[in-house]
Amino acid sequence: MLKHLALSLAGLSLMTSVAMAEPIKIGVVQPLTGGVAFDGNNVIKGAKLAVKEINDAGGVLGSPIELVIGDGACKPAESVSAAEKLITADKVPVIMGAFCSGATQAVMPLAEKSQIPLVTGVSSLPKLTEAGNKWFFRNAETDAMLAVAFSKSLYSDLKFKSVFFLAANDDWGRGTVDSFKHVLEGLGAKTVGTEFFEYSHADFYTLLTKVRAANPDLIVVAAETQAAATLVKQAKELSVKSKIFGVGAWATPTFMNLAGDAANGLLAGVAYAPTISGDLNKTFVSKFKAAYNEDPGKYSMSGYNTIHIIAAAIKRAGSAEPAKIREALVATDYTGPTGRLRFDAKGQIYGQSVFLVELKGGSPVVKADAKMEKPN
Repeated sequence: MLKHLALSLAGLSLMTSVAMAEPIKIGVVQPLTGGVAFDGNNVIKGAKLAVKEINDAGGVLGSPIELVIGDGACKPAESVSAAEKLITADKVPVIMGAFCSGATQAVMPLAEKSQIPLVTGVSSLPKLTEAGNKWFFRNAETDAMLAVAFSKSLYSDLKFKSVFFLAANDDWGRGTVDSFKHVLEGLGAKTVGTEFFEYSHADFYTLLTKVRAANPDLIVVAAETQAAATLVKQAKELSVKSKIFGVGAWATPTFMNLAGDAANGLLAGVAYAPTISGDLNKTFVSKFKAAYNEDPGKYSMSGYNTIHIIAAAIKRAGSAEPAKIREALVATDYTGPTGRLRFDAKGQIYGQSVFLVELKGGSPVVKADAKMEKPN
């Protein structure tokens, strides 16, 4: 009897030690407030779904994954403060963030100084991976990659010969304009105007009146969910006839719900749409809808893939030590809903596909796609 009791107590002790395993923390810096809070919170939704999958399968190295989330508001100073807290107080060994390119750029020196891997799933300013920061990785296409992927279809196939640019007044918006302008003008397109606006902008009538007067074939817009939805609704009110092509969160349920009828017929260049083919994507869409009662979008996919990439690196490293995680990230070879993803020598992801979609009846219809090959 005593022997059986001792065995039972030993088993209970073992179960308790397993249940009480220390979690492996992943720091997250995203805009949870401010003009792009819709999008930052969608990153979090995807990240949390990935964590649930990982933990349901037994976690990593016998420990559950735990997200420690800070609000960077897409502002450099606030993002640095959030990252500093994650590193010094929460002792995270790796960070995902910080969404806006300017915010991520501000966090990069801190990650390098602290020797903590920083992985962005969103920031697309090309020069981020040109900085030579070996602690930085980008699981996202760059503005330049998008411009190359879509400009030929816009100019040669769809015959848009004149272009007006409207973009958010930050590193991402300006980088997007520079990249698309360079490629489109190289193909022969004519730029007839360029205007920038703040994320908090809610009145686009003056800018759109200028666009209407210029009467371009195409308006290229770099804007996130809230500003983009407001802009296209006001364009419809002003009867702007030019075709609109957007980059940002344009194929997401949130954007299409906010834009309403004004979303119909819009073109968008996106890294993800829930309508893309493939069994892994069908499974992801099904799980996401079960969790959140909506289709996933670009940013929820970003959070999902990035957390899986980080967790896989921790598993390969056999350790939650930052330096070993960094070494394992270099060797990333992850296949998810958007394809087989690997990092080049500069920490830039490649292998994913991007899609030119047309929004119809609340759904993104894929018109063309291009694979992001390894940069030269």
